[in-house]
Amino acid sequence: MADPTEHGIPRAVAIAWGMVQTPQRGPSRGMSHEQIVAAGIEIADAGGLAAVTMQRVAESLGFTTMSLYRYVSSKDDLLLLMQDAATRLPAAPWPPEEEWQAGIRRLAGELREAYRRRPWLLELPRNQTTLLMPNSMAVVDRALSVMAPLRLDMSQKVAVVMNISMMAIAYAQLELELSGSSRVAVDPAGLSQLADVIGAERFPALAPLLEDGEWIGGGYAGASSDVDVELAMGLEWIIAGIERLDAAGGA
Repeated sequence: MADPTEHGIPRAVAIAWGMVQTPQRGPSRGMSHEQIVAAGIEIADAGGLAAVTMQRVAESLGFTTMSLYRYVSSKDDLLLLMQDAATRLPAAPWPPEEEWQAGIRRLAGELREAYRRRPWLLELPRNQTTLLMPNSMAVVDRALSVMAPLRLDMSQKVAVVMNISMMAIAYAQLELELSGSSRVAVDPAGLSQLADVIGAERFPALAPLLEDGEWIGGGYAGASSDVDVELAMGLEWIIAGIERLDAAGGA
């Protein structure tokens, strides 16, 4: 649980927004919140989230663990700050002439790429505190800017942001889970045996997908290109729904 300030604002949120000053006294005054977060991210990138400890972060900066606690009061706060920093969107401005449909596709792609680049992010929970962090706010702000021309009300636009964000994260998670050592490699004879066992009598609607074995042994088992296609299809369905809603004036 994030340690709250005296006004109820979670401490990690206050640190991320620059509301907490860097300690000016003591042997650790050479540190900054940004350095601490960067060190934590570097450790997570190299060894996964389990490798991140307050002691190891402090040692990587040449300070004691007690010194680190003067800046970040708990590991939970550190993880929240790392999560926020690691999901920062690219700073490059978007083309002003870009249509909202292209903007939604671009936003989904950038979000998914952040989680693909740092899979340890998928292990961290997303909650109300997360939504108050600067880069979560930046995602919402950018999405609302993209949808400015639409005749949807604010609650509808926020729902679109939520769906796009969760879809991008879910597909990053799916790709991770269906890749690498978890991917199955069944030979043609094995695929034929599976098709016989599954059978058209038990699953008649599914049977046509099993005829050539591709559904089991091909992209469904984790090829990233197929995940790309499925995410793109999902986005197009969302975009089509938004277009229809916008044409109806948001009704």
